[in-house]
Amino acid sequence: VANYYHPTGLWRTIATHPVFEKVTLGVIAFNALWIGLDTDRNKSDTLLQAHPVFQIAEHFFCFFFSFEWFSRYMSFRRKRDGLRDAWFVFDSTLVFMMVLETWVLTVVMLMSGTAGTGGFGNASILRMARLARLSRMA
Repeated sequence: VANYYHPTGLWRTIATHPVFEKVTLGVIAFNALWIGLDTDRNKSDTLLQAHPVFQIAEHFFCFFFSFEWFSRYMSFRRKRDGLRDAWFVFDSTLVFMMVLETWVLTVVMLMSGTAGTGGFGNASILRMARLARLSRMA
C-alpha cells in the first residue's frame, strides 16, 4: 500500500514508521483484551453509564484508531487510492462505526436526555469486527 503514498512527508513517515506500526499492533492487541474485560466487568447499558475507567479507555481507543486512520489517509497521494487497500477500507468502516458509537451516540444521548436511562440499549455492536483486526498480527 505504501506504493500509493506520497514519496515523502510527515504523514507518510508516521504511517510507515516501524515504531508506529508496532505501537498500533500493540494497541489492537490491548483493545482485544480490553473488549474481554469490558464484556465481563462493565454491566452498563451505555458508555455514559459506565465507570469512568471504561469511558476513558473507549475514548482512548477511539482517538488512537482515528489518528491511525487519519495518518494513513493523509499519506495517500490520491485519496481515492485508499479504496484499493482492503485493510484501509476495513479500518475505515471500523473507525467510522467506532466514532458513531463512542462520540456521536454519546452526544445524541446527551442532547435527547436519555443519557442515564439506557434508552438506546447496548449499542456495542462492533466488538467482533474490532477483534478481526487481530488477524493482522498473524
